[in-house]
Amino acid sequence: MIAGCGAGTCQVIVTTPMELLKIQLQDAGRINARSKLIGQAAMRGGAAGGPLTVRTPTGLKLTRELLQSRGISGLYRGLGVTLLRDVPFSIIYFPLFAHLNSLGRTDVQGPAPFYVSFFSGCVAGCTAAVAVNPVDVVKTRVQSLSRGAEEDTYCGMMDCMSKIWRNEGPSAFLKGAYCRTLVIAPLFGIAQVVYFLGVGESVLGLLSGSWN
Repeated sequence: MIAGCGAGTCQVIVTTPMELLKIQLQDAGRINARSKLIGQAAMRGGAAGGPLTVRTPTGLKLTRELLQSRGISGLYRGLGVTLLRDVPFSIIYFPLFAHLNSLGRTDVQGPAPFYVSFFSGCVAGCTAAVAVNPVDVVKTRVQSLSRGAEEDTYCGMMDCMSKIWRNEGPSAFLKGAYCRTLVIAPLFGIAQVVYFLGVGESVLGLLSGSWN
């Protein structure tokens, strides 16, 4: 459990900027579609105006803009809530995987078969993903930098949680849980099989041999 906590903390430091950029790129399509609808409605209503400009950001462009406007801290927006998602995920996942994997051992001394490791990774990943999904919803809202005119803005994690609870109800905290498990289950199942087969050790052995 302590090892899982440490692993989750180290992972968050590295991946938070990438998570932030991923959310902005995924959100760009929604923002552009909303802008097009607003522009089309205005044209039908006879409002004057020039052609609608649609923004197509890239990861490099977003990184440059965030560094120029907010500095390095801009890339770590939502770091606290990301820690609250990923550290508990690791605390739940690793002990649960170890327990499930041990149940499938045919020999007390030997490892479990690879298919047991695969299913143990899937089940442990699903369980941990659903358990932390409420925090993932909050994290996504906090890290979304572009908001529509009629959408809520958030001043932090607690403000975001209270507004979601008040305006959308408790069921909103489970939004996306099904899709998230569809990603997490095979991801961690495959990762455990790759570890079981020793692929990482083989690659490191080849690399160390080529360096020598």
